[in-house]
Amino acid sequence: MRQDQIHAAIRIIKREIRQWREPVVGVVARESNHDPFLILISCLLSLRTKDKTTDEASGRLFALARTPTAMLKLPVKKIEQAIYPVGFYRTKAKSIHQICSRLLDGYGGKVPDSLEELVTLPGVGRKTANLVVTVGYGKPGICVDIHVHRISNRWGYIKTKTPEESEQALLHKLPKRYWITYNDLLVPYGQNLCQPVSPFCSTCKLTDYCDRVGVKKSR
Repeated sequence: MRQDQIHAAIRIIKREIRQWREPVVGVVARESNHDPFLILISCLLSLRTKDKTTDEASGRLFALARTPTAMLKLPVKKIEQAIYPVGFYRTKAKSIHQICSRLLDGYGGKVPDSLEELVTLPGVGRKTANLVVTVGYGKPGICVDIHVHRISNRWGYIKTKTPEESEQALLHKLPKRYWITYNDLLVPYGQNLCQPVSPFCSTCKLTDYCDRVGVKKSR
């Protein structure tokens, strides 16, 4: 994919993803008026977990507590029960408690708005931190998960080996106006059509722009 083709590709994806369910973190952001704390916790729950499971777990947990103070009052066991069966639910329950304690002790209960501070919180990596910074605070940045990394390389738009490398490459190449929404666009596209193994290339509207790097089998 050439640099001048990215604009057309983004327009197509915006149209196409309307047919699929919005990713759960986006729903939480929209319905909570972009509450950074709820975005942080829902993103943590979403790691290594399917969206439907994350959605249900987030709903159960947020029905019990929606602030660091209220969340910290819940026993870890209660959090475990609320978020089960998300992946690594026991570890995540402990991380949620530790995060809330850190937020209250070091930040007055407020989620920090810098990537550098966010990644020091238990269980928070660059993907989660970038989502909080961009979606929660509206600050410039690109959240790169496995879908963004895979699809951007499959297009031939960038050539990187890790999500971390992809983030840096996209910060230099992707037009800034697409930074915050790029993840929201590519995640549902990657979940439903541009899948890791045997993507649905026959029904993809981006075939004129995609180099199909690494695609050995498709449908």
